[in-house]
Amino acid sequence: MFAVPADFRTRPFARAEALQAGVPARVLEGAQFRRLYEAVYCHRDHELTLADRVTAARLALPGSARTTGITRIQELGLVTGPTDVLHFVVVGDLHLAMPGVFLHRTVSMPRADEDGVSGAAAFVAYCAEARTLDAITVGSLLLHLELMDLHELETMLVEQPWRRGCREAAWVVEHLEPRCRSLPEAELLTLVRFSGLPEPEVNVAMRDPDGMTIIPDLWFGCWRQAVEYEGAHHQEDRGQYVADIDRYLAFRRMGIAYVQVTKERMRHPRLVVQQVHRALTEAGYDGPEPELGELWAALFRSLHDVVRRGARVSAVRQPPSAA
Repeated sequence: MFAVPADFRTRPFARAEALQAGVPARVLEGAQFRRLYEAVYCHRDHELTLADRVTAARLALPGSARTTGITRIQELGLVTGPTDVLHFVVVGDLHLAMPGVFLHRTVSMPRADEDGVSGAAAFVAYCAEARTLDAITVGSLLLHLELMDLHELETMLVEQPWRRGCREAAWVVEHLEPRCRSLPEAELLTLVRFSGLPEPEVNVAMRDPDGMTIIPDLWFGCWRQAVEYEGAHHQEDRGQYVADIDRYLAFRRMGIAYVQVTKERMRHPRLVVQQVHRALTEAGYDGPEPELGELWAALFRSLHDVVRRGARVSAVRQPPSAA
């Protein structure tokens, strides 16, 4: 059996590169390799990562193709969304069928680097296909991580409204919140806002009597009520676990009530809002109950469908002035 060079065992590669390195054509077509696309292979024992799949697709696509949409967003570092289909964009009317690849066509490439389009352009493309809630949370974190420029996004929406996803992005842009430091935080805030509950402050820094800085995810100052998201890392990361103990002790010392919203509870958005409302009520809030009607339902529908139906977004409630 031909001894395959180590470099061709751990990554996708083009047929021409392997032939040039001395790998016989008969070996490429044999049992040791898998053909991923036309003239693109990988070793049968190599498990493809998302990055490998993107690399393989690039080898089979024209050199001008760039990643876009959710694929580009994942490439920028956000672990979210589906990975079964890779999204690329190319200028012109190229029709090319490749399994697991959706090739978008445009008359003008948005701002891009050698790998993919800009964060703003990727977000616009993503909005054409995303749920409303997902578009808000992803856009918020892109802004927080400075992977998307808000000015570029707003300029694109005004100057290039013909781009696929622009109408959807224009609908959702006012709800993006760059102060959110994670996707679950952004989701939690969005659920509160779209339910019509009072508007909380986001990640506002406070100091306890000992000088310790604490930063609640959501802070309802009028009622001295904090809301915290508790993801799996809060239990699995020992350092985070200990830090949480100290933070909640500081809350109690300052007379601050807090609600811990778990990852499991986030799977039931109505229960999350009811949990927050109950805590606010116990803290003295006597305003309207959550409104889980048309605006709320829009969160869980395709953003494209919401925009097509002409849904309007009412302003979220503002917190009353502190007494």
